[in-house]
Amino acid sequence: MTMKKETISGLTAVYTKVKEGYIAYVEEIPGVNTQGADLKEAKENLKDALRLILETNREIAEKELNDNAIKEKISIDL
Repeated sequence: MTMKKETISGLTAVYTKVKEGYIAYVEEIPGVNTQGADLKEAKENLKDALRLILETNREIAEKELNDNAIKEKISIDL
């Protein structure tokens, strides 16, 4: 099944300079972390890591849905 693309914004990316380059993670989502030889590569890798985590989590959730499930988008203000 092809998923409709959507934009997710408002997440916080954190980049830390280390001897080997940069490490990066998304503050709000555990498990979304990566590294890069330079800041540009770390940013690209972080977007890829976030995309993979969200796609995988959705696939897992879809497999567990049943006829009684209600699925809707949710938004919050922080």
